[in-house]
This record gives sequence, C-alpha cells and structure tokens, in this order.
Amino acid sequence: MRILVCVKQVPEVTDVQVDPEKGTLNREGVASILNPFCEYAMDLALTLKAAHGDVEIVTLTMGPPQARAALLRTLEMGADQAILVTDRKFAGADTWATALTIAEIVKKQGGGFDLILVGKHAIDGDTAQVGPEVAEILSIPQVTYAVALELDEKRKNVIVKRETEMGYEKVRMKLPGLVSVSKGANVRAVCSFEAVLAARSKPLRTLTAADIGLDAAELGLQGSPTQVVKVFPPTVKTAGERISGADPEAAAKRALAFLKENQFV
Repeated sequence: MRILVCVKQVPEVTDVQVDPEKGTLNREGVASILNPFCEYAMDLALTLKAAHGDVEIVTLTMGPPQARAALLRTLEMGADQAILVTDRKFAGADTWATALTIAEIVKKQGGGFDLILVGKHAIDGDTAQVGPEVAEILSIPQVTYAVALELDEKRKNVIVKRETEMGYEKVRMKLPGLVSVSKGANVRAVCSFEAVLAARSKPLRTLTAADIGLDAAELGLQGSPTQVVKVFPPTVKTAGERISGADPEAAAKRALAFLKENQFV
C-alpha cells in the first residue's frame, strides 16, 4: 500500500505580522514550521503503517527551496521518501493552481497511491480548499475532518472517524481516495536523534515545472483564477458592558440608557 501525504511549510503563527502599508504578511526573519494539521495527517499514515507493516509513505510539498525543511521533518517522523516541488514558475499559485499541480504529479506517479492524506487546512491561508480540489481533479472520493483511520479486512476500503458539528461519525470510503485530517487526539511528535540522522539518508527528490509537463498558463500566478489583494488583521473590538444585579427594573433602565448612549435607539 502507498500513501501520499501532502504537506506545507508555514510561518509560525505567533510571529506573523502584517505590513500595514503593503497589506502583505511579513515573513522576513519569521521561523517556518511544518503545518500542524499536516503533522496530524502524518500521524494517521504512521498509524496505518504500524498496523499493517507493508505501507510506503511518500510526502510531498510545493514551495520554495527552503520548504525542504518541512519534508525533512516528515522523514524524521517516519516517511519513507519525499518530493519537493519547487520552481519560480509556481510563485503566486492559488489553491486551484496548487491542486492542479499536485494532481498532475499524482498522475505522473502512475496513479499509484492508494490513499492521499492532507491536513484539513494550513494555518497561514486557512482555506481548506487544496485537498478537496485535488480529489475532484483526480475524480476520487474524499472524506474531510478525519481524526482516525483504519483499513477493512480486504484493504479495499478505509474506515474514517470524522468530526461533525454534532460529534463524530464513521464512514467507509472506497480506495483510492483522499482524506483531510483534523487534530483529534494527535499531538506533535518528538523525533529521536536516531530518526533525525536516518532521515538524512532517505530519498528526497526535487521536481520542477519541466518535470510536471503542465502548460505555463496553468501554473503559478498566471494559472490562478483568484489572487490575494490584501492581508489585514481583524479589527480589535472592545469588551461590552455587563449589567449585574438582582433588580430587573434597574437593569432594564441601564440597558436602555446604554443603547441610547451608543445611538442604537
């Protein structure tokens, strides 16, 4: 069985600041990490590998050359090999152009992945679109917000425990398919020194736009139907006024006075 885990390198959210003049994220000097939800996807892949043994885990990321660090993290966690998709022609890609590129890579691999895992969203963009778009482009089934996975006896289906607004539900999905992963009970792993050293000898290859074969008009900013015009922090709202006391009449009068003072009535 082959599992593809799509990951992303993101800035540490506690350090991100917005340039008030340019309306863009200031990434200079900001530490980058493997997106936490991608780590949770890796956790589920490793759970399947531990349960069944003959499972190969391949990780993939699309980004600048420094995104190699995110792939090294996945190799340290237990992935068998990794693919870095990097080229200046990919710059400015929106979710659609990114998904199209990833889907084309999957096709170039001969469609040889039984399961594709992604984080439910990246903590920098928070769109949650790339995974579902990849599934639609490849015409494979998908399940979102997974917190646990298991294979059926014949290994033709995966049983997914997923979050819902009302709690949890279990669904059965025919393979090959795609699953987006939420947090659940997973925690960020601490890799051993031996695992860190072993990761350096695992295969990590690089693909460029020329290796993928898509038309230049489908890549990067040129192939993106949406563009980010401006990024800005939400407006900070001041706390409201709490009216306390056991006298309903006095409380009502204070509430009415507050509404008049703020020109709501």
